[in-house]
Amino acid sequence: MRFDGVCAGFALTGSFCSIAQVVPQISGLIKEGARVLPIVSEVIARTDTRFGKAAEILAELSQICGGEVISTVRDAEPIGPKKLIDALIIAPCTGNTLGKLAGGITDSTVTMAAKAHLRNGRPLIIGVSTNDGLAGSAKNVGLLLNTKNVYFVPFGQDNPQGKPRSLMADFELIPDALQAALKGEQLQPILL
Repeated sequence: MRFDGVCAGFALTGSFCSIAQVVPQISGLIKEGARVLPIVSEVIARTDTRFGKAAEILAELSQICGGEVISTVRDAEPIGPKKLIDALIIAPCTGNTLGKLAGGITDSTVTMAAKAHLRNGRPLIIGVSTNDGLAGSAKNVGLLLNTKNVYFVPFGQDNPQGKPRSLMADFELIPDALQAALKGEQLQPILL
């Protein structure tokens, strides 16, 4: 599949254990002709974890995408008025970000990018990664599944015995979910 002429925003939120699965998808979109605008939550931009240092993650994203990483609300706001992107992918998308999106809260870089982008009636693609997807975040998944221009990367339980309420997108399906969303369609099946 090709994405020639498509500019996709790609936003990462604080599911640090999922970043290593997501970054190759960014590279893949670029190899297929997309331009990618990297966006990160404040947590990603400032937090060193056992999964990597914040500065290293930002440097890798900047190198892969060939530009600065958006990491502030101020820098995310022009995405809407300037119509900078054709689609916005949020992956990994934490339960916290799901709740903010469902509630219309725009107090972070990623939620501001989503609000600014959605005002143009363009697709938002969510790749969920949360330990409470079948608990506290379930209602937010339901609300967003019923929201215009919001699409999901197909997801399922990633560890039913160890984390029975955890949900994770199949990040390898991001290109397919993007292609479908650009046509106004939800990639099926949603539940894996």
